Amino acid sequence: MFKLGLTGGIGSGKTHVANLLASWGATVIDTDLIAHQLTAPGGSAIDAIRESFGPELIDMNGALDRARMRELVFSDASRRAQLEGILHPRIAQEVLRQAQEATGIYAVFVVPLLIESGRWRDRIDRLCVVDCEEETQIARVQARSGIPAETIRRIMAAQVSRGERLAAADDIISNMANTSLSDLEKQVLVLHKAWCNLA
Repeated sequence: MFKLGLTGGIGSGKTHVANLLASWGATVIDTDLIAHQLTAPGGSAIDAIRESFGPELIDMNGALDRARMRELVFSDASRRAQLEGILHPRIAQEVLRQAQEATGIYAVFVVPLLIESGRWRDRIDRLCVVDCEEETQIARVQARSGIPAETIRRIMAAQVSRGERLAAADDIISNMANTSLSDLEKQVLVLHKAWCNLA
């Protein structure tokens, strides 16, 4: 099966692009979504997180306290590595399971840290980057999640630069501040048709 890697900085619009591709028949495997499931109440990563980080990082519903964890791991790289050590093997296992069950025209792997991880390039056939200006990323994330701009900048600093991301891309979707939803959809459709041909 043809395998597409889809990435982009926080707030770039990856999820919207992935939803379009899913609606047109691709199988979408979203590592962020998997991470949310692992850290939801009863998720398989909760016990390990409680053990490593303490009960104060688990909220009253039994889910990961994402805001507290975000503050912790984006101000301390060693703690971030510790969290990744818990989550990444479990995410990889679930990605493999979903990939084996994929029935779409092709498979899309949505991976925020695809380039950073260094493990994905040889697993995919093409790499698509959703790109926008850094100030637009901050504005979108603030509008969506209410996360302080300083925290968003720390998250962005933990990701590769926009230039590095674009240099690694086989395909680029431009989703700037002035990109309309219809223009974005046209760009994605053109690429989707090309990927269908490759598939």
